[in-house]
Amino acid sequence: MPEAPDAVPGVNRPTITALDIIRAIVLVVAIASLALWGFALWPFPWNIVFGVGAPALVLLLWALFLSPRPVLALHPFIRAAVELLIYVAVTLAWWSMEQTWIGVGFAVVAVAAGLFAGRRNLR
Repeated sequence: MPEAPDAVPGVNRPTITALDIIRAIVLVVAIASLALWGFALWPFPWNIVFGVGAPALVLLLWALFLSPRPVLALHPFIRAAVELLIYVAVTLAWWSMEQTWIGVGFAVVAVAAGLFAGRRNLR
């Protein structure tokens, strides 16, 4: 019988928790929200710029500072500030689309997930 995939010697697989899945969902919702904001709220030439540019900026910030293997390693508190800046931008985008409760709901879920992840990373 072949060995179980977890028993391969020399291979360290990361453990994925429910918190990691929630944070990934929050990131996808943030990117989709900013794309919706850009395409729906701005007139023609600017909707392309903001609809593509805002999600691209969030992906760039995530890759540089917040990914599991970031390009630039930052102090955990500065990392949290960058993450909070992204959450504030998405919340304000929802508010500018006159969807206040969606923005508040996103902010609560995103900040709670960020706090739990931050506590886990400080251990």
